[in-house]
Amino acid sequence: MHRTEDDYGNASGYLTIDLTALARNYRRLSAEVAPGQAAAVVKADAYGLGADRVGPALYAEGCRHFFVAQFVEALRLKPHLPGDAALFVLNGLQPGNETAAAERGIVPVINSLEQWHQWAGAARKLGRSLPAVLQFDTGMSRLGLPPEERTTLAGLIAAESAIEVLFVMSHLASADDAESGQNDDQRTEMTRVAADFPQFPLCFANSGGIFLGKPYHGVLARPGIALYGGAPTAGRANPMEPVVSLEVAVVQTRTVPAGTRVGYSATHVTTGETRLATLAAGYADGLLRSLSGRGAVYHEGVRLPIVGRVSMDSITIDISALPEGKITFGSRVEVLGPHQTLEDVARDAGTIAYEILTSLGHRYARRYR
Repeated sequence: MHRTEDDYGNASGYLTIDLTALARNYRRLSAEVAPGQAAAVVKADAYGLGADRVGPALYAEGCRHFFVAQFVEALRLKPHLPGDAALFVLNGLQPGNETAAAERGIVPVINSLEQWHQWAGAARKLGRSLPAVLQFDTGMSRLGLPPEERTTLAGLIAAESAIEVLFVMSHLASADDAESGQNDDQRTEMTRVAADFPQFPLCFANSGGIFLGKPYHGVLARPGIALYGGAPTAGRANPMEPVVSLEVAVVQTRTVPAGTRVGYSATHVTTGETRLATLAAGYADGLLRSLSGRGAVYHEGVRLPIVGRVSMDSITIDISALPEGKITFGSRVEVLGPHQTLEDVARDAGTIAYEILTSLGHRYARRYR
């Protein structure tokens, strides 16, 4: 359960999740894949934003297909969704979870012959047909049945009436790079899958895949990062609305002379008189240590660089660019917002927007609007 602003009072940080922007992003993606449908990937607690709030908001916008990574995520989300919402587990089920999944109407994505046999065994034990999704590896070598097992699987499907296959799917590895040749390679391989299993509809595109065009869509697309405002395609203008903003409070300010050491291991030494502020967040709150000496925050549009190392619970910034007294104890600075995107922070941290988003901690007061 996520604490909200009322639980924290005057918090050290405020994470705002704009559910109306989320809904507009879903509408944008749905229009892009029409006449197909758009599902929602809500794994990792809806990319850290709270699946119990994100899921119902997307359902209200018309989403009926929800993908999580692990069975436990499906168990936690199911009470927050109406009964006609379909929940799919991307990793499939660990041995022993089949009956519990079947009883709750949770659908596994089958990635191997072992998972097929486990699910088929559960269906026979329960004496009824069970739905499933089949995932094929089309060149990512992560999850899914490899090409050499397709013939065996086709035989099992022909002989087994206990599993109702809803659709076949795969995952694009380089869809965020529109120029990558791997996209076409995987699309070609997915065409072969479709030819081997023509009786089942296709589920193919992720966020980036949606913007590669209709040959990648299938009947159901699975956007994730784009729903939450992340850029689906690197190097291109982001067509999605920001969903998340983050402000962090100032704990202390000070003015120090030239030659002052700042932070652990004295990785920053001032070259002149400098005004510093200490922020009430650090790498325990998802502001990665790799932002040390590289990242920044903003105040009223002014960039304030991080100096020294990011600590577990605090960060030091240089506020010399602001008029004296502009930032004081209790002031807030912008970490994510109109002047700094997820992609900006990710670039400075040497990572991707996904890691920034899913790392945002639980000590912030969360405001849903």
